[in-house]
Amino acid sequence: MDDFAYRDGSLHAEGVALSRLADRAGTPTFVYSGATLQRHVASLRSAFAELDPLICFSVKSCPNLGVLRTVAAAGCGMDVVSPGELQRALAAGVAPERLAYAGVGKSRTALEEAITLGVGCVNIESAEELELAARVAAELRRPASLALRVNPDVDAGTHRHTTTGVRTTKFGVGIERAEELFDRLRDHSFARLEGLHLHIGSPVLNADRYSEALRITLELVDRLRHRGHAIRVIDLGGGFGADYESGQSPAPADYAAAIVPLVRPLRERGVRFLLEPGRFIAANAGVLLVRVIRVKREAGKTFVICDAGMNALLRPSHYDAFHFIWPAQPREGLVPSRRAADPGLSGLERCDVVGPLCETGDYLALDRPLPPLREGDLLAVFTAGAYGMSMSSRYNAQPLPAEVLVEGERASVVRRRETLTDLIAHEMTPTPLAL
Repeated sequence: MDDFAYRDGSLHAEGVALSRLADRAGTPTFVYSGATLQRHVASLRSAFAELDPLICFSVKSCPNLGVLRTVAAAGCGMDVVSPGELQRALAAGVAPERLAYAGVGKSRTALEEAITLGVGCVNIESAEELELAARVAAELRRPASLALRVNPDVDAGTHRHTTTGVRTTKFGVGIERAEELFDRLRDHSFARLEGLHLHIGSPVLNADRYSEALRITLELVDRLRHRGHAIRVIDLGGGFGADYESGQSPAPADYAAAIVPLVRPLRERGVRFLLEPGRFIAANAGVLLVRVIRVKREAGKTFVICDAGMNALLRPSHYDAFHFIWPAQPREGLVPSRRAADPGLSGLERCDVVGPLCETGDYLALDRPLPPLREGDLLAVFTAGAYGMSMSSRYNAQPLPAEVLVEGERASVVRRRETLTDLIAHEMTPTPLAL
């Protein structure tokens, strides 16, 4: 699953004891394992070897430059959805032709930048965006490689906030409109609509949902071919799950078994494939370290109040998401053998693990069995590498956490902790507007 393991009663990231790291770097801190990132990329590449896809790491899941450089060194391109993410991918050393640019809100300026740079695949989300992209390409007199994001109306079985493949979401265009949109650009001199993009949600824990969506999409490919449109690239999307609990997610081979046989004929005809995983690569490659400020017992409940909550990790509050939480140095006999809501150990106490913010929704876990805790204990929140730091906030004027990348026995601060001075730096000198 990952390279976080208890040795001699203490949690380690690869060769680094997290208790020692926290003493040096402070808390809250996100800690990433470079070896885990690399292994997850390699496992995807092996499972999908027959397709030889360009694996475009989803920057939105974990945009830290240290992480991006690590996955880029493992051979990944990048999936970006904003000018800021594009800037991060380029800063990580990824060539524009190895980028896929998605997102429903691409502005004229964003499209101009993507087309000027020669981004490998610009994923188009609407008829209106297609018209704008074609106009921009013509004005710049630059070729633009475009793929149409189609919505197959398949429910991926995810949280309602992260399902993207049904008609009622803001993403993509209905399958029935695709042929008309391809026809519009048939003779365009610069904008080449030559691909399809498919992304149904995240995390998708049933690989058969991909089969269902692909069958619908492949019928479209046949209709487009009969109308004279050559499909040269298909972005298969991402959404592969991660083990928030031990053994929860299908393996890469399970996803490949649902996808590869369906698209094999297209591969034989020279179609190129992209994958855009984020969570699968990054989630289990990161933990969030927090300190217990105090333990409060009131009205028959036990509250473990920590130095960070939803400001550092929004997923439990926003998505009702489960993250396994355990002390970095548990008492003897209380090292878990698996990560689950109930790890099957005796001597535990049910607790609400909460943050310091002025919100009832500021929590990391509710009614969770944990070893007895006290002030100063270090807790590890597992599977926090994806959509952790990328969704963090400064609510209640809390500085953003630090980020640390571990490689073997070395640890590097890849984003320093914000200071209180950082919080007000952008507001110190008002700038008059010329109205």
